[in-house]
Amino acid sequence: MSEQGRLRGSAALAMEGIRSEELPLGEYGVLVAGRWIRTGDAVEVRSPYDESLVAVAHRARPDELETTVAAATRAFEATRRMPSWKRAEILERISAGIAARREEFARTIALEAGKPIRTARVEVDRAVFTFKVAAEEAKRIYGEIVPLDWVPGTEERIGYVRRVPLGPILGITPFNFPLNLVVHKVAPALAAGNPILIRPSTKTPVSALKLGEIILEAGWPPEGFAVIPCTTQDAELLVRDDRIRMLTFTGSPVVGWGLKARAGRKRVTLELGGNAGVIVHQDADLDYAAERVTWGGFTYAGQSCISVQRVYIHEEIYETFVDRLLQRVSALRVGDPLDETTDVGPVIDREAAERIETWVQEAIEGGAKVLIGGRRTGNLWEPTVLASIQEDMKISCQEVFGPLIGLYRYEDPIEAIRAVDRSDYGLQAGIFTSDLRLITAAFEGIEVGGLVVNDVPTFRVDHMPYGGVKLSGFGREGVRYAIEEMTELKLMVVNQRYRLG
Repeated sequence: MSEQGRLRGSAALAMEGIRSEELPLGEYGVLVAGRWIRTGDAVEVRSPYDESLVAVAHRARPDELETTVAAATRAFEATRRMPSWKRAEILERISAGIAARREEFARTIALEAGKPIRTARVEVDRAVFTFKVAAEEAKRIYGEIVPLDWVPGTEERIGYVRRVPLGPILGITPFNFPLNLVVHKVAPALAAGNPILIRPSTKTPVSALKLGEIILEAGWPPEGFAVIPCTTQDAELLVRDDRIRMLTFTGSPVVGWGLKARAGRKRVTLELGGNAGVIVHQDADLDYAAERVTWGGFTYAGQSCISVQRVYIHEEIYETFVDRLLQRVSALRVGDPLDETTDVGPVIDREAAERIETWVQEAIEGGAKVLIGGRRTGNLWEPTVLASIQEDMKISCQEVFGPLIGLYRYEDPIEAIRAVDRSDYGLQAGIFTSDLRLITAAFEGIEVGGLVVNDVPTFRVDHMPYGGVKLSGFGREGVRYAIEEMTELKLMVVNQRYRLG
């Protein structure tokens, strides 16, 4: 760990009799204008697994936020003029820097987010890949030439269209992918030539702060990047600030839509929640579908916006599929995120664990049946499968964000498509079938940002367009598509009347 990112001697730690170097992840200040600042307003970062203290991170106050915005505004004069080769070179260095600290980042994610270490390594690898893609995309932000001589009087006019960076961007990120969801905002912003300020979740700020170390070392203008954990109230100061030209937010619909209402004139991208549905039709490869539904429902304890939550199964293969699914679910190991054999770790905190418990109990009282799981120990939830569910139950119509899936029978595949679409959310959906007519019907009939055929909606590769509709938000991530969101078109019209010769 870079010593510039670690701070020692906090009064708060001294009161508890804990030294900074005794914490697994150390103590961090905020990163403002290339400087690490200890503000004195510290928040404890605790392990979701056993609630032990793993780090302390200071929070930015209004004065630091003002310094950050002013610095980013100044930095834009440099970043907007930075040639594409240099932006690409810096992004390649960042990618290599993350790769060189792969195990450190994975352990950080496991400790602060409770993500099983094997899954955490996958997240780190995705972050490495995302920056590599951004380095490539930085060199192909193309424009176009538009002939304008379509009506009399416009002869010899031609338009040159370019994409230009917007200016300072604010990225607000959640706890569940504390590195890669930050990267999905930072990498395209830098590729496009924008300064960016990251407000990470105060539950999981350390991954973003470590990323800040690497970005500084890679040569990006110091004033053009900041990591500023802060209170929700103080973050709202940034959301309202007109010097910030774009807000890109990933998190809950309630918070996201509220921030949009207060964002003023700035551009907004929202990547919000979901309760992803998947259809398993009678012609599906049942072993493969059961394997993928198990992965999609329980990876990282279901704490993903595209985690499988609702599974619609054709009645002819219902019993067979459920048997194969339960065999796989029962084999999952629940426990310590740092244990190499753990498949399912804890949910993020006790509040989340207790909310899931309340929703499951309400469903059982309403007639739902527990096929497997249904119990918790602290923040650890057994992978849970429920059947006999009503669509108006919270575990069906809201986002569980936990290791739980619900099963539904269907006879008519068109009705299954309609059932998946009845959700207020619209991020991604999945369907297992070889019937092209049914695939087409699902693509046309389910209002989502993406339909995944013969796989679960949890599937995501980091360069694909990713985002939702309805309550799930608007705008798209995926590096090239995010660059489009983070730039605007600028037109130059040339009258070619005067020519040589």
